[in-house]
Amino acid sequence: MPIIPRRETITNGLMSLFAAIGIAGILSQPPSVTADDGSAWRGQPSMSDEELLQVGELLGVGNRLYGRQPAARIATAEPAHRPTSQPTPSAYRHPTGGVEPSIHHLFGNQVPMHSVSANDAGQLAADVDPLGDFGDDPLAGLGSEEPISPPAKSPDDAGKKDPHEDLWTEDCYPSAESCRACHPKHYDEWSVSSHAYASVSPMFQRFEQAMTELTEGTVGHFCMRCHSPVATQLNIPRTVSVLDQPPVAREGVTCISCHRINEHYGRSNGDRRIEPGNIHAPVGSGGNGAGLAKALANAEKNKLKTDASQKGTGQAIHNGSYFFEPLTKTDICISCHQVAVHPGIWLEVVHAQYRSGPAAKAGISCQDCHMGAVPGKAEGYEECHVAELSGKPYGEPRKHSNHTFWGPGYSIAHPGIFPHNPKAKAFTPRQWLTFDDRAGWGTEAFEKNVPDGMHFPKPWDNADDRRDARKVIDTNIAKMNEKRGYSAMTLEAGAHVSDPMFYTKPQIGMPLKLGYRVDNISTGHNLPTGSLGAQPQLWLNAVLINPNGQRVWETGYLDANADLCDMHSVEVAKGRIPRDKNLFNLQTKFLINNVRGTDREAALPLNFSLDQLAFLRPGALPISVLNHPPLIRMEAHSIPPLDHRIAKYTIPAEAFRVPGPYRLSVRMRSRTEPMYFMRQINSTPDMIRRMNERMIDICHGSHTFMVR
Repeated sequence: MPIIPRRETITNGLMSLFAAIGIAGILSQPPSVTADDGSAWRGQPSMSDEELLQVGELLGVGNRLYGRQPAARIATAEPAHRPTSQPTPSAYRHPTGGVEPSIHHLFGNQVPMHSVSANDAGQLAADVDPLGDFGDDPLAGLGSEEPISPPAKSPDDAGKKDPHEDLWTEDCYPSAESCRACHPKHYDEWSVSSHAYASVSPMFQRFEQAMTELTEGTVGHFCMRCHSPVATQLNIPRTVSVLDQPPVAREGVTCISCHRINEHYGRSNGDRRIEPGNIHAPVGSGGNGAGLAKALANAEKNKLKTDASQKGTGQAIHNGSYFFEPLTKTDICISCHQVAVHPGIWLEVVHAQYRSGPAAKAGISCQDCHMGAVPGKAEGYEECHVAELSGKPYGEPRKHSNHTFWGPGYSIAHPGIFPHNPKAKAFTPRQWLTFDDRAGWGTEAFEKNVPDGMHFPKPWDNADDRRDARKVIDTNIAKMNEKRGYSAMTLEAGAHVSDPMFYTKPQIGMPLKLGYRVDNISTGHNLPTGSLGAQPQLWLNAVLINPNGQRVWETGYLDANADLCDMHSVEVAKGRIPRDKNLFNLQTKFLINNVRGTDREAALPLNFSLDQLAFLRPGALPISVLNHPPLIRMEAHSIPPLDHRIAKYTIPAEAFRVPGPYRLSVRMRSRTEPMYFMRQINSTPDMIRRMNERMIDICHGSHTFMVR
């Protein structure tokens, strides 16, 4: 486990800095220093969360620098006004007799930053010059000049949401549900896609939170730029849980993320600007806009509203479009699918692999395989009506780009939260997380056998609400299962496993050497590819069955923690299960430099061996000189396009004791995250269970041979 320094260590250095710029006086003497449990704290005073927030505002970094601080026994100054914390629903009795955890069991506790009193905030904002008497300092004028917002006037108002917030957000950044009125097919496809999943993914939330904490906030909003561009542009603080953000921010890579940009950003590490505007503002398109122009020319007849001032019945529509060339090329994908983070580690390399592969040379675009008619294959596009007016298809059938964005990923979120479903909005995300879909709530079998006195959290204490919620759950689970099938098709479009190749003759009492040829039959990119920061796993699982039906040999097996039995397995390290010496795993891993000796594999791109206080910052030497990032690099095992690798195995002689027919079965298994990585970032048991339940198996094969 990495060693996290005490906050006193960090703040001592900050206090020296603040002494130089004239604000140490108000921070060095807190009015009442106590520990979080209320006991007196004896020792050097440290900066509280309130003071850190004030300092962040003065330095112009808000609260992004410090992030969401985990609960810990640290010294804090007693604020003049202690804010009311958000209520956490109490645990409720599970139908099987257990206790279900709180609503934070999926996304984790999101600890809010404390506020300060109005008097203290006013003093900091008005009476203190953060630059002191430095005069013509070159950094003068940088940072926020706005005062820190005072706390809520009443504790009763602290948790209330501004009723105008969603309306204001919709006027600037329309939700995908607004686009659904004219484009229901596009919406249904997108709603289950990895783009729609980007922000509500529990793995992303845990990963981003862990990186923020372990890097002391120096990762900034790097991850959010791709996973939630609207939240980034709205400047939503990290203290706001994804569960409480506006719906359009929870939509991840939503419609306007691609169709409301008007500049070609290239390799910008996800930093793109969405053009604000309501539903009537023009949208970017890869076509000529003839169909839209025809509809707008007959707006009154088609019952279309082209301006916010138009009242009454009618279908709201954007009043124009513009041709945006990157939408027709792979360039639109590069800003989020070719990503490097300091100190120069390429977390996303798929676009570089594509550019150097056969598909790019043949003129095949990313869209041809990932938005075409067949998952993972450039076999043309579906033709259909691309819009509906008043619920009826409009215009002539034309090329349709599938917005499922074919890929190998799958969801581990609660089925009430994902896929996106307009009917799910009848309940809040926090309420959905208390709905026990596994226990069968809302099904007839469950509702007929609910015992008297059984407790349900609100609003699920109403049987009709449970039944309504079950309809949403069943619909979403069916969509997830369909998407999982498409994910398997996408993987199989790029992978092929041959029949076994025997290097020695099968004989009783003799070891057997064999191999499988694993081909990347895709012309697009490596197998596997995608977000290498998440380290997706793709491995071979082979089993030998003897004539008595007994499993006598296996490779690619999992331990009790569902880890592969390699160096990352705790069970292997403790000697409880043998190491899988024959393991064939195409997973790309991080390598970090030790203080001495060779490199070693690590789950996160943070080198705590050399620096226990890890900051993500540019390297001192250019990567072009070192040919790899300093201290950290990636160990690739993937297979390039149209290339292959041989998985070689040696089955011991002990497996061949009985003469007769033996069966050798093989499959490739795909999992988007390794278990040791999930545990390191504090994933919940429910997340780990869903990750393994929805694992994808492809390239099944079975071969029978005689042993004499």
